[in-house]
Amino acid sequence: MKAREFWFVVGSQHLYGPEVLETVAARAQEMADAINASDLIPYKFIYKATVKTSEEITKMAKEANYDDNCCGIVTWCHTFSPSKMWIGGLEILQKPRCHFATQYNREIPNDEIDMDFMNLNQAAHGDREHGFIGARLGKAVKVIMGYWKDEAPLRELGLWMRAAAAVDESRNLKVCRFGDNMRNVAVTEGDKVEAQRVLGWEVNTWAVGDLVKEMNAVTEEEIDALMAEYAEKYTMNTDKLDHVRYQAREEIAIKRHLDSVGCKAYTNTFEDLYGMEQLPGLASQRLMEQGYGYGGEGDWKVAAMTRIIKVMCEGMGGGSAFMEDYTYHLTEGQEYSLGAHMLEVCPTLAADKPRIETHHLGIGMNDKDPARLVFEGKKGKGTVCSLVDMGGRMRLIVQDIEAVEPIMEMPNLPVARVMWRAYPDLCTGAKLWILAGGAHHTVLSYDATAEMLEDWAEMMGIEYIHIGKETTVESLKNKLIWNDLAWKLR
Repeated sequence: MKAREFWFVVGSQHLYGPEVLETVAARAQEMADAINASDLIPYKFIYKATVKTSEEITKMAKEANYDDNCCGIVTWCHTFSPSKMWIGGLEILQKPRCHFATQYNREIPNDEIDMDFMNLNQAAHGDREHGFIGARLGKAVKVIMGYWKDEAPLRELGLWMRAAAAVDESRNLKVCRFGDNMRNVAVTEGDKVEAQRVLGWEVNTWAVGDLVKEMNAVTEEEIDALMAEYAEKYTMNTDKLDHVRYQAREEIAIKRHLDSVGCKAYTNTFEDLYGMEQLPGLASQRLMEQGYGYGGEGDWKVAAMTRIIKVMCEGMGGGSAFMEDYTYHLTEGQEYSLGAHMLEVCPTLAADKPRIETHHLGIGMNDKDPARLVFEGKKGKGTVCSLVDMGGRMRLIVQDIEAVEPIMEMPNLPVARVMWRAYPDLCTGAKLWILAGGAHHTVLSYDATAEMLEDWAEMMGIEYIHIGKETTVESLKNKLIWNDLAWKLR
């Protein structure tokens, strides 16, 4: 993981005298050290300061804004921190903020509690004052409540930190487009200027010829080394090794180009393969496995979201991937979606060791049958998400799903695939997805929860729609109407 860190900033004031402030600082350091040591916390958590004046708060906000390693601040008020002091700092703060409503002591000490204790331990008092100014200023903030040693609030804090790290990634993300998007498709279009203004994404195009030139520079020795890695990690289920070697050439060239221009996500399209013999299949799967974002048919929005979710879920182990809804199984009582793509599904979703196979691809100009990894997706709960451009605003749509062990073998389907149950059920879920404008391209993740994605959307300042077990057509329609009105008034 990148050297990302989060600052623990404690609010107080000079009213209580130096002895109390020394105690506050010592306790804040103790709490930060314990939180930092927790396995639930994915990034460095450091005690930064106990702020007591508006000048100190504003100085802290400026430092956070200009520190590249700082991905967010976590505030807490051990004592009473008058909220007018926070106005200037919170107004200029550009990093995500979490308000951790907790207190140093777990219990009220029956024999010890007196006015001295009350003056020192005013979190219930101070956090409400602190909460008011956040609400008054209308700033996005994550509120977590619970004892700082307990698992539940620390887990929630850790997941918020992951979403905030994804904000940092988003604001620095560059996306490479090899050619344009698939012709005449609506959902893969979008306002790239607005995406850069709101989300931070720099989305630019490089010619396919640039990639072909890079491919021609790859040596046979480099391909040999990568072929040895393929043989170790996957089952080689084809005798067309020259086709596999071509994918290795593509993988090396794409990675080299992306790294040279600073891009962590990319797109291509089967309609623009000029000078290439195969659509990158195995190559794109491998690059996603390494953490790069990918989008098919020129879908730069899903490419960026794939990268962002991979950063958000780094080290969690479940897997995230570019995905496409392909077909339904509508037998009553066994309603499922089957997700796949022509070639490009990330092997982090695989239930078992993937197989390298070569098959004819009857779309696009492929001189050779493209090599790809074929596997069944693992079972487990997850989400699918879609970022769409609604004209004037971005909308993130998230649906809860449960992937299942495929109910049939599908021996003639030569692509990686995942079968899942959409919530609240397939038919209602599909209606809700369509009403919300969800795309056919998504990011499927076994790790990213709806709450994590909602946190990310709030921090980025974009619209968020969640489809879960309790969502109904009526409730979603009402939400879409109210959201539309609210966003028009912004």
